[in-house]
Amino acid sequence: MTSDLQPIQERRVHVGQGSHQVSGDRSVVFSTILGSCVAACIRDPVAGIGGMNHFLLPEAPGGGAGDRRYGAQAMELLINGLLALGARRDRLEAKVFGGARMTTSFNDIGGKNAEFVRRFLHEDGIPIISQSLGGTLARRIHFTPSTGAAAQHLVQDAAVIARERVVVTAPARDTGAVELFD
Repeated sequence: MTSDLQPIQERRVHVGQGSHQVSGDRSVVFSTILGSCVAACIRDPVAGIGGMNHFLLPEAPGGGAGDRRYGAQAMELLINGLLALGARRDRLEAKVFGGARMTTSFNDIGGKNAEFVRRFLHEDGIPIISQSLGGTLARRIHFTPSTGAAAQHLVQDAAVIARERVVVTAPARDTGAVELFD
């Protein structure tokens, strides 16, 4: 005789910079690591569907659209992905993380990212039910989209942050260019 109460085998899915993931699978846990970047974890609690994005910058220079590294595009892709799986916009709720000030330069990218995500969600009518934005430490985030459970671990070791950013989610293409991260 089998039981419906058997433990579920957890399946971690990394959400890299400039990407998003959506799921209703009870075994899926999305994870990412953030410095000045922001991750929005949005879900429909009735449908048991959720998702996470990871964006680097608040808005494209000159209002350009189409680049997933920027907040506006990342948020739209995440919300549209949720709706495509059966979520309803009027039931969406958010948990947001990141936006740390990782350098002492004049340009506080993390603060701008945090301000952007709060404004975007407010204007879209999606309530933020939990947030951890700002500060000076990186964060490792785990989000279970089917339940909405989220865990945050502050990361103080810069070497850990560097290793996490090397995770490749698609085959790399050698273009000779060097990409710098937040």
